[in-house]
Amino acid sequence: MNTKEHEVMKMRGSADVSYLGQSVDSMVWEFMKEKEIPGLTLAIVQAPYIPRVVGYGLSDTGERRLASANTMWPAGPISQAFAAVAVMQLFEDEKLGLEDKLGDHIPEVPKEWHNIEILQLLRHASGLPDYRKDGIDIYREWEFQEMLALINREALHFTPGTDVEWSAVNFLMLTEIVERVSGETYHDFVTERQIRFLGLKRTGFAEDLENFRHEDVSLTENIHQLFKKDGKYIDPTEPAASYDIAGRKTERAASSALRGVGDIWASAQDISFWDIGLAGGVLIHKPEHRKLVYAPWNLPDGREVPGMAGWQFYKHRGLMDIKGSVPGYSSFLSRFTHPDELVCVTLLANKEGIDFTNLGRKIAGAFGDLLSTNYDDNKLYLLEGQFPVEDMVRRLQIILEEKKIPVFAIFDHAKNAEEAGLSLRPTTVVVFGAPKVGTGLMQEDQSISLELPLRIALWEDAVGSTWLAFPRMERLAGEYGLGSHPVIGKMQTLLEELVRKAGSIYA
Repeated sequence: MNTKEHEVMKMRGSADVSYLGQSVDSMVWEFMKEKEIPGLTLAIVQAPYIPRVVGYGLSDTGERRLASANTMWPAGPISQAFAAVAVMQLFEDEKLGLEDKLGDHIPEVPKEWHNIEILQLLRHASGLPDYRKDGIDIYREWEFQEMLALINREALHFTPGTDVEWSAVNFLMLTEIVERVSGETYHDFVTERQIRFLGLKRTGFAEDLENFRHEDVSLTENIHQLFKKDGKYIDPTEPAASYDIAGRKTERAASSALRGVGDIWASAQDISFWDIGLAGGVLIHKPEHRKLVYAPWNLPDGREVPGMAGWQFYKHRGLMDIKGSVPGYSSFLSRFTHPDELVCVTLLANKEGIDFTNLGRKIAGAFGDLLSTNYDDNKLYLLEGQFPVEDMVRRLQIILEEKKIPVFAIFDHAKNAEEAGLSLRPTTVVVFGAPKVGTGLMQEDQSISLELPLRIALWEDAVGSTWLAFPRMERLAGEYGLGSHPVIGKMQTLLEELVRKAGSIYA
């Protein structure tokens, strides 16, 4: 299965932007069709260039607006990175310290929160509960004191600094500290120090969207007309829209309800431009300060934490990504930080709950062989893990137990090799499944029993990266004439969820 696509390694500057026989356009289109995504914008960085920005489908199906380079999308969890930059800018201004205590800046928080450090908030290592789990109304405006009253009733989940758990409250606190230290609103501080400083023309907060000129096409049967008379409406900047299954437009979340974790709107090109500035010394000047917030770190018990400020870190060529959803939308930004090549992939779409990790990795592979997985991504669904194989196997077992899915066998091939006097890097296969599901397939064609039960392979490669993989179910089932069987899509979705949760710190 290990594959070498080209006899001569494809490097930076190649006009060939395909991967394993598929063009980028083909990969995106197939993914959109599979996940039923109405619209999407892709941007590629090969620093300092942004050589490709492409829109696919409709950014607004109700008004028939096209997804384009200028479409503004909710950046979702990427907003955390803007908040982290704001904190680090104040740190470099010597206006706050990363070991400052929360109680020193916001004395009205509960006493047990007082000694939480700013760095622990950035690391999601505070133990603070997540207010989003209480189902608050994110479509109304909130005052900070209102939010505080909602969340101060719940005890800390763990002693600050001893564990990691993603919580929107961490960044609510950080943005409030930014306001109190800077003397400006968080909106104004980020606008001045990041958006205007970099000259980002299509980035702002939800409340800023009406300041971007765009035509109300609902007045003209959803057909653009003003560009014929006014050049300012040529190649327009338009906010994306999302709709539920009943065709109702998703309301925009209020910035104050998702402050620091989902309040930024931007075009894919602007996010890419901003990320180039972040990768260098434009936004955070000193390398040692960037390393504080964009590199793995260790808990007191020695465990490595491959995540920080919403970013997740991997082993292969310095890969890091930040991703997730807000109601109606999904976002993804990945960056390979190896000094030989800085490549970033940004994907923004108007459907919630989409994980672009696997697609983003394939797209990166189209821009250079050094960025590929070195496995057959067409046949396998591959996810680079963030933990040692042994840890991911344990995490997978726990998830399967929670879902009441029986595990039939665990094959530790490295252990078996050792017992035979041979050497093999960590390689394990977990076999599991539900007889009710598999039996339906075998009733159609008993020979597919060769592929059942389901299995996930986990291994460590020669450079220390860890992987989780399983056969792409539609392709596998297609070999038996069962590719369109209704259970196949459910199997694929389940397997994707399992590898994501077993291999990712924030999943």
